[in-house]
Amino acid sequence: MAEAPRPKRTRRRIKRPLNHEPSAVTYAREKAGLRKYELAALVGISPQLMGEIESGWRNCTPDNLAKMAEALNCPLVVLEAKRQADPAPTAPEPVTSAPTQVAGDAA
Repeated sequence: MAEAPRPKRTRRRIKRPLNHEPSAVTYAREKAGLRKYELAALVGISPQLMGEIESGWRNCTPDNLAKMAEALNCPLVVLEAKRQADPAPTAPEPVTSAPTQVAGDAA
C-alpha cells in the first residue's frame, strides 16, 4: 500500500516592525557621502546586509543602528522607526434621552 504524499512544508515568516526607517538610513548615508559598502565596513556588517537594511528586507539590530548613527554622525532618533502612538481610549458618550414633559406643563 502506497503512502499519500505529504504536503510540502513552507516556513511562514512573521512580519515584525522594523527598528529603523530604511529611507532615513539611505538619506543619512548619502548626506555623509558614503557608499553602502563603506558604511557597512564602518558598522562591521556585510555590504549585502547593508543593502537589505536600506531596502527594508532585513531588520537592523539596535546595536548596529547605534553604530550606524555614530558612523553617520547623526542622532540615533533620526534612523529609528517612527512608532504610531496608540490613541487614548475614549469613553463612550453618555446617552441622553429626549427631554420629557412633566405633567402639568402644558404648552
